[in-house]
Amino acid sequence: MRLFWREHVPLVFMYAGQLLLTVYMCRLSGFRNTFDLVYICMVNTALFAFYLIYRYIRHFRFYRRLTRPLLSIDESAEFVGNAPLADALGHLLQEKYRLYQNDIGQHRKKLNDHITFINQWVHQMKTPLSVMHLAVQKETDPFFDSMREEIDKLKKGLDTVLYTSRLDAFEQDFVAEPVHLRQLVGKVAAEHKNLFIRNKVFPEIQVDDRLMVMSDDKWLAFALGQLITNAVRYSAGASSRVMITSVVRGQRAALEIRDNGAGIPKQDIKRVFDAYFTGENGRRFGESTGMGLYLVREIASRLDHRVELESEQGQGTVVRIWMGIAHVQAP
Repeated sequence: MRLFWREHVPLVFMYAGQLLLTVYMCRLSGFRNTFDLVYICMVNTALFAFYLIYRYIRHFRFYRRLTRPLLSIDESAEFVGNAPLADALGHLLQEKYRLYQNDIGQHRKKLNDHITFINQWVHQMKTPLSVMHLAVQKETDPFFDSMREEIDKLKKGLDTVLYTSRLDAFEQDFVAEPVHLRQLVGKVAAEHKNLFIRNKVFPEIQVDDRLMVMSDDKWLAFALGQLITNAVRYSAGASSRVMITSVVRGQRAALEIRDNGAGIPKQDIKRVFDAYFTGENGRRFGESTGMGLYLVREIASRLDHRVELESEQGQGTVVRIWMGIAHVQAP
């Protein structure tokens, strides 16, 4: 309504000026009957008001479309009225919507092709890595320790690439089901056995064996692996233990990973979950991609979990993943 009046204010002033000019001209020409003049003015004003009302009703959708913000791109193609101006605007918006959908479709296809290529490439790279890992597994020469470490880094990097590329299609790649938390933690700790041994840091697991949480074991295991890697890396040389414990509070359970390592500088804590943020620790310890904690938070968010982080420089870091409890098994 406000836009309608703003558009027609010049027309209203124009009509008022024209009406006064008509009365003035009538007076100059000798027309003296005031009643008839008033009657003519009222009739003309009534016709003008009728025109404004008709125009407002005819263009109601058009003005509403122009003043109401779009909540989705699909709304831009909605019908805005059959008046000539509204009809022209409707055709313009529908044409833009069609072009936009074509562009989106092309970009989506490119993105899907790229994700498919990344997934295939990662799987192709994993096969030779597995062969190399098996080949050096039983070698006792210290030289092969370095090779095993480099192979583990490559496997971890490939997993990070794989899970990052799958994140956009998360909804098609997860299954929410009861997960035995203690078994999952044990499995992930075993997968990182070499990392613990190389850094002379050892896990101390105190997770309730009866606890079942609602989650996806594959994604949760990956997130837990990221947290364990960080905890071990920042504990090396400063502490020999990483504590992995469970906490239950009402219908929620937290998996807590605590280290007594380097900790995170206070000014970096607010940004540690940002993608590609490495901070001071990333520069000190190297090999940081800035994606680990970002992926942990993204995965937790999509699994309806919540992540907490507390840290003090020089004292260590605690990360908790809060999850819903499926049930607690009988002892």
